[in-house]
Amino acid sequence: MNHNWDFLAITNGFEVWWFKGILVTLAYASGTVLGGLIIGIFCGMGLLANRWWLSAPIHVYVEVFRCTPVLVQIVWFFFALPIILDISLPGWLAAGIGLTLYMGCFSTEIFRAGIISIDKGQWQAARAIGMTYPELMRHIILPQAIRRMVPPFVNQSVIQFKNTALLYVVAVPDLMYTGYLVVADTYRPLEVYTSVGAAYFVLLYPLTQWGKRLEARSDQ
Repeated sequence: MNHNWDFLAITNGFEVWWFKGILVTLAYASGTVLGGLIIGIFCGMGLLANRWWLSAPIHVYVEVFRCTPVLVQIVWFFFALPIILDISLPGWLAAGIGLTLYMGCFSTEIFRAGIISIDKGQWQAARAIGMTYPELMRHIILPQAIRRMVPPFVNQSVIQFKNTALLYVVAVPDLMYTGYLVVADTYRPLEVYTSVGAAYFVLLYPLTQWGKRLEARSDQ
C-alpha cells in the first residue's frame, strides 16, 4: 500500500498546538520528577528509621504503586479523588498527583538503596571517632550515596518523562493528546505519531546520554 507522506499538513496552522503540547509535557515531567524526589527522600528516611509504625505504611505505599500499572493509577485518581475528597478536582491535577506518587515510590527505593549500599564499616568507624549522626550523614554517607543514587534516578526520570504520554487518557493537553487532536483534524495518523515519537526522542536522548555518563563515573 502506498502512502503519500505530508508532514506540512500537520504543521501548518498547528504550530501553537504543538508548542503548548511540548510545554505541558515538560512541565508535567519536571514537576512530577521533583515532587517524586521530595517524596522519595522523606519516605526513604522513614524506611531507614527502623520504626515499624512509620515504615509499614511506607512499604504499603511503595508496593501498591510499584505493582500496579501507572495508567490504572492515573485513571483511578481521575475518577476516585473527587469522590473521596468530595470536591471537584480537575483532571490535570488528579493526573499530576498520580504521576508524582508513582515517581515517589521508585525514588523511595532509590534513596533507601543508596544509603544502605555504603559499607557498614564506615558507619562504625565514624561512630567510633565520636561523629554524631548528622555529621556522619553529611560528611561520609551522603557524598558517596548520592553518587550511587543519581544514575538510577536519572533513568527513572526518563521513564517518568515517557509516562507523561499516558496523560492523554484524561484529556491533559500534553504532546500525545495534541497529536490525538491533530489526527482528528487532519486524518494523518502516520505523520502525527511519527512526529510525536521524534519529539520524545529529541527531548529524551540528551538525558539518556547524561545518565550513561553518570553510570560510567559511578563505576570508576
